[in-house]
Amino acid sequence: MTAPRKGITRQEAVQRVLLGIADDQQGYTALLALLEEQFQATLHHQSAQLTALADRVIAAVEQLDARRRQRVSLVTALLGPKAEMAQLFALLQDDARSKAETDWAALEQMVLECKRLNSRNSELLTEQYSIMQRVLHGEEDTYAPG
Repeated sequence: MTAPRKGITRQEAVQRVLLGIADDQQGYTALLALLEEQFQATLHHQSAQLTALADRVIAAVEQLDARRRQRVSLVTALLGPKAEMAQLFALLQDDARSKAETDWAALEQMVLECKRLNSRNSELLTEQYSIMQRVLHGEEDTYAPG
């Protein structure tokens, strides 16, 4: 195995990946809270709050994606283009491997929960928009022959 880039050792690359996972756990915790705030603002038709939250959600997702790209780059450099996190974890000693696997599983669950909440929020916004369109413009088939 080779070092991922000049100036960084294999050990440093592994450490960066593990620190990135910990940072992502904090990032996804914050994103979960933002998505819940977004849901509440949607329920209460707080459009100014929704606009501010959208900007914060986008910023949070961009940070998470940047760390994901760095993680993929480091793992690929260490283990090749078809590498998986389990292969990286296999390089660790027992206690560190167990913690990394647990942290990774927790992170995967957080990602799934964020996706679920995002879908929920999107469905609510879409439903509210549809209702508003019907209120403003009437039903499409109101005057259709029966």
